Amino acid sequence: MLITPGKLLAGIDTPEDLRKLDRALLPQVCNELRQFIIDNVSVYGGHFGASLGVVELTVALHYVFNTPDDQLVWDVGHQAYGHKILTGRRDTFSTNRFYKGLSGFPKRAESDFDAFGVGHSSTSISAALGMAVASTLQGNRQRQHIAVIGDGAMTAGLAFEGMNHAGTADTNLLIVLNDNCMAIDPNVGALKAYLTDITTSHTYNKVRDEVWNLLGKMSKFGKSAQEIVSKVENTLKVGLLEQSNLFESLGLRYFGPIDGNDIEHVTDVLNDLKNIPGPKLLHCLTVKGKGYGPAEKDQTKWHAPGLFDKVTGEIKKKIYDTPQAPKYQDVFGHTIVELAEKNPKIVGITPAMPSGSSLNIMMKAMPDRAFDVGIAEQHAVTFSAGMATRGSVVYCNIYSTFMQRAYDQVVHDVCIQGLPVIFCLDRAGIAGADGPTHHGAYDIAYMRCVPNMIVSAPMNEQELRNLMYTAQLPKIQQGTHAFTIRYPRGQGVMPEWRTSLEEIEVGKGRKIRDGSEIAILTLGHVGNYAVEACETLLKQDISAAHYDLRFAKPLDEAMLHEVFQKYDRILTVEDGCLQGGVGSAILEFMVDHGYTARIKRLGIPDRVIEHGEPHELHHECGFDTEGIVRTVQEMIAVEVRLTGMRLSLDL
Repeated sequence: MLITPGKLLAGIDTPEDLRKLDRALLPQVCNELRQFIIDNVSVYGGHFGASLGVVELTVALHYVFNTPDDQLVWDVGHQAYGHKILTGRRDTFSTNRFYKGLSGFPKRAESDFDAFGVGHSSTSISAALGMAVASTLQGNRQRQHIAVIGDGAMTAGLAFEGMNHAGTADTNLLIVLNDNCMAIDPNVGALKAYLTDITTSHTYNKVRDEVWNLLGKMSKFGKSAQEIVSKVENTLKVGLLEQSNLFESLGLRYFGPIDGNDIEHVTDVLNDLKNIPGPKLLHCLTVKGKGYGPAEKDQTKWHAPGLFDKVTGEIKKKIYDTPQAPKYQDVFGHTIVELAEKNPKIVGITPAMPSGSSLNIMMKAMPDRAFDVGIAEQHAVTFSAGMATRGSVVYCNIYSTFMQRAYDQVVHDVCIQGLPVIFCLDRAGIAGADGPTHHGAYDIAYMRCVPNMIVSAPMNEQELRNLMYTAQLPKIQQGTHAFTIRYPRGQGVMPEWRTSLEEIEVGKGRKIRDGSEIAILTLGHVGNYAVEACETLLKQDISAAHYDLRFAKPLDEAMLHEVFQKYDRILTVEDGCLQGGVGSAILEFMVDHGYTARIKRLGIPDRVIEHGEPHELHHECGFDTEGIVRTVQEMIAVEVRLTGMRLSLDL
């Protein structure tokens, strides 16, 4: 379906075209851009509310600043659709997040206007500051550097580290705080309350307009006016808010709050700030989902709603004739409540992903025992460790890709101290359309190398429930091992998933089927591909055994001794990186115990895997059903050829 842009938008191929327009036309550009985003996302899917909320801000930034020479860095990138459309990607925007199409996030390799690749939150300030310092060292003090960061992303420690440094750096850095009180779910914590105090202070908001009037007259009075405005403005903030300004205490000039959805005012303010040297922060109030009623009313639901009818607002859902398997995240959400009803020591923790991880089910049922700590993965892990020291049974639910941000805390605060925190790693393996910044490719490798760590992966919903049950048992909690349970994004395989809870012996795998010619060893959900592959191979008169490892650490050594004593051809399959993954663990076992076998490993190769549907990327990586069948056939064929060569030599 071809989405036709409005008249003005159709003529904007680059921001240079935008800057040629009369200022009076900017509201129309914003309306057309907003409608183009609505039209595209309703048909093709993607992130929605965040980009609608910053339409005016996006247009103003590209209108005022000389991008791409002026460096514009977006945080996370959920809000960068308008940016992509204005920077030469309008006609290909329908491919956004599709296999081989545009990335859903800013990406340096995709456009010169994408100054920094993003996907994880809270990186923009540090990145833009680095650019600013580099420009200064290169003698270019005229170039502007702008970091656009949401109030949700401000809760991460990295944002404060960047601001702390920025306040002492003599650079042209502008931090634009896009404040809509939302990340994916509503924001939490003291920073939210602080920003609310600023934005709701009637006295301060009344006076700040006078401050802006002074700023608008700066050109008439020169530098002395800037100094006066700085002093007067600072005094007003401290006195009227009855507290010191957090940002100015870090050395950043603070301006605002202003209406970030008022294109004319935002443009005026940015023009003023462009002429003020040094590090500064502009506080913009925006509405997530702005301009589309349903998205404004339910901002969490419309963060990334999928396909929908733009007229009625009805989100389109697939209708199935038969019962469908649940999402793994929902199995987690319901199971932790089931366990917590029986074990009062259980608590749940997530860093800003209650709906994404389904911990919101526990937050609703047991609000005093489930904690959303905001975008703060490092804090989430150490907070979990602290609770564990006092006997709490902690399920810390973090996306695999975001756990990378808290790795030191896993090592230092949990495992070195021997604390039995349970890490539930959602979105493990290929994550799909969110692409390389969100693939959970590395957790098997980075978790299994740490002492005092158990690493497991369920093949289906029943196994997930049983691993969760096992991890909270007293004999596990009284030990010194953290317990990682990794599972993928999306659906499982069991429509009837509410099975009875049973203990799984730690380090104990299971044989799925016997065979005579080759052994397939799998970890996690990809074992279901192996089940299908074994059936296909049997029809080709190839007898393959299938073992579900369950644990990457500790390995089931008894089972592996059985495998190596019986088979000289072994295939390992995992939805994780090959370097250091479970296949590597099998090779280590073979060497350590003096076995020899022909081993082939399937998993995520040593390269960046781009975005697409999981089945497309599994196929690209070669570990889907077809890839397993093909690899087994090749291994059998090689052995047949080698046997033939040996027979010829004997003759």
